[in-house]
Amino acid sequence: MLKPMDTQYGFIGNRSHDPYVAGRDTLSKEEQDGECIFETVGEVTSPDPIISVRNCNVFYGDNQAINNVTLDVGRNEVISLIGPSGCGKSTFIRCLNRMNDTIEGARVEGDIRLDGEPIYAKEVDPVLLRARVGMVFQKPNPFPKSVYENVAYGARIHGLARSRAELDEIVFSSLERAGLYAEVKSRMDEPGTSLSGGQQQRLCIARTIAVNPEVILMDEPCSALDPIATAKIEDLIEELRQNFSIAIVTHSMQQAARVSQRTAYFHMGQLVEVGATDTVFTNPIHRLTEDYVTGRIG
Repeated sequence: MLKPMDTQYGFIGNRSHDPYVAGRDTLSKEEQDGECIFETVGEVTSPDPIISVRNCNVFYGDNQAINNVTLDVGRNEVISLIGPSGCGKSTFIRCLNRMNDTIEGARVEGDIRLDGEPIYAKEVDPVLLRARVGMVFQKPNPFPKSVYENVAYGARIHGLARSRAELDEIVFSSLERAGLYAEVKSRMDEPGTSLSGGQQQRLCIARTIAVNPEVILMDEPCSALDPIATAKIEDLIEELRQNFSIAIVTHSMQQAARVSQRTAYFHMGQLVEVGATDTVFTNPIHRLTEDYVTGRIG
């Protein structure tokens, strides 16, 4: 059984050495491998949360991928989720719109709420939930339809337009908000797959915002894009923050620093540290965070 140590330093474990804070010289193998349990340091709550997660655990069969994570996503903020590959970042955000429901053997425990409503309640329709909490994936995934029909699809299935004029307004305004309309206004009938990679990703963002979500989840949305396309997506994220809350998974610490107000560092399925982005990168509390942002681990 793990015995708590001095939790003001964010470490709980059965070890007798100094508390696990930034500035300690060495990492034990257990700490590097995630075999110790850490209490998250920093401020996990938000004064105005749109999503609240409490004690979230995720299992794939007998394997635990997320361990007791508590975190708020604030209204009209961008929060970056960073950490080494396989640390649970993508698994965590997939809990926020029940995408893990589609994975056989996946099990989610804990309390996750959107605007105070539990999203895992039996009466919640996951399809309607995903309209409120949209998702943009790592690789652009336009439908095999025209540019126009890609954006119109969600509005149609959710009954958001009563006429062709209303549907046109939704499509054109969504493309405009995604910074894409000027580039595709003469290509509305062309396949979405005919666009460049960066344009396809912005098309997917337009498709997401067309159904007026409250939250947008982004899972490494720029990892397959060139620097110019990446810059356009990052500029777009800042604009979208005025109307949406955004949680973005990224392996680029430079990107996290540019686009987010808060940053959460994950390690081996545990949330290690949360704080203002500039603080996490320049003055982290936890040694694991320090080692990640300085390149010692990753």
